[in-house]
Amino acid sequence: MTKTYNFYCDESTHIEKDGQPYMLLSFISTSYHQLKIHNENIRELKIKHHYKGEMKWSSISKSQYPFYNQVIEYFFATDLQFRAIVIDKSKLNHEAFGQSHDDFYDKMYFQLLTKKIFPENNYNIYIDIKDTHSYKKARSLKQYLERDYHNIRTLQVIRSYESELMQLSDVLMGAINYKLRGLNRVTAKNNIIEKIERHCGRPITQKTFKDESKFNLFFIDLK
Repeated sequence: MTKTYNFYCDESTHIEKDGQPYMLLSFISTSYHQLKIHNENIRELKIKHHYKGEMKWSSISKSQYPFYNQVIEYFFATDLQFRAIVIDKSKLNHEAFGQSHDDFYDKMYFQLLTKKIFPENNYNIYIDIKDTHSYKKARSLKQYLERDYHNIRTLQVIRSYESELMQLSDVLMGAINYKLRGLNRVTAKNNIIEKIERHCGRPITQKTFKDESKFNLFFIDLK
């Protein structure tokens, strides 16, 4: 029986010349039949902790730590999976490869997604809408993926407030970006990072094994 999986994708400091050293792309995945359960459980945690609005890495503070602590515990206790890729932007050289940054963006999303797309399953892919160009990027990425894959049922942009799992992707990806940049000013964020690393058994600034399914992290080698 064919299974369907949903991917909820997000990106961080992905603009070519935004002054940030790293570009990150990530997603949270779940089987379609588990989606409603995960959304309901995370919303219940929000109610329990009187948390209003979207989960965001930038929102983590001392007062919100108990909520985010439980969200991280929930992620590691369930079938949810996370994958992220990291690109050192100091090594970008689009001219050498005859490409634009938008072309590069599609290629990196291809690298992010295709390692977890298998022919026996179907996939719905949702990307966080960032700006007016997001719809164009989604169409371009869909065309790019469809050259090799015919089991992608949906690829569309949505707003992050519509998806608890896209918000969770932002939190996990934010933790990676925060530590990569050597930031440590917010104790609550440091504690969340330590919790993630205890579950992973390694620093979140190190790549994982290719077959790591729960928390998969890959650093792109631009040559």
